[in-house]
Amino acid sequence: MQADLDRTDLQLLRALQDNARLTSGELAQMAHLSQSPCWRRVKKLEDDGVIGGYHAGLNRRALGFGVLAFVMVGIDHQTEISSRAFEDAVCAIPEVVMFHGISGPADFILVVVAKDLDAYSDLLQRKLHRLPGVRHVQTHFSLQEFKGQLGGLPVPVA
Repeated sequence: MQADLDRTDLQLLRALQDNARLTSGELAQMAHLSQSPCWRRVKKLEDDGVIGGYHAGLNRRALGFGVLAFVMVGIDHQTEISSRAFEDAVCAIPEVVMFHGISGPADFILVVVAKDLDAYSDLLQRKLHRLPGVRHVQTHFSLQEFKGQLGGLPVPVA
C-alpha cells in the first residue's frame, strides 16, 4: 500500500536517503520546519514503514570481498514446506547479501559476495549446490559495478 506523502515528507525522505546522519536540527532546517514537527513527521514515516531503517553503506572490496555474483537458482518443487526449507537455508548463508523470488526460468536470484573465485567455488560446492531442493544453479559474475548496493530510490519531487 502506497503511503500518502506530501511535499515536505518527500523532501525529508530525499534528505535522509542522501545522508541518514543528518541531525534533527539539520533536517528541520532543510525542510523549513521546527525540530518537533520535523521529528514527528520522521517518526510517522518510520511508523508507516516508509523508512525501513538506517544503514551504513559498506564497501565490499574494503572488507575483502572481491567477487560479486548473481546466482540464479531453480528448485525442484515449490510447495510451502520445500520453499520454506530452501528460504531458511539461504538466509543462513552470510555471503548471500540479497535474496529474491523471481519470474522466468529460475525461481530465485541470490546476490553473493566472496573473497575471490576460489572462495566462491568453495561456497558453491559446499553450500549452494547442497541447498534443499536445488535443481540447477547458474552464476553470473559482476565485472564492473556502476551503481552499487540498492542505490537510492527515486523519490518524486512534489
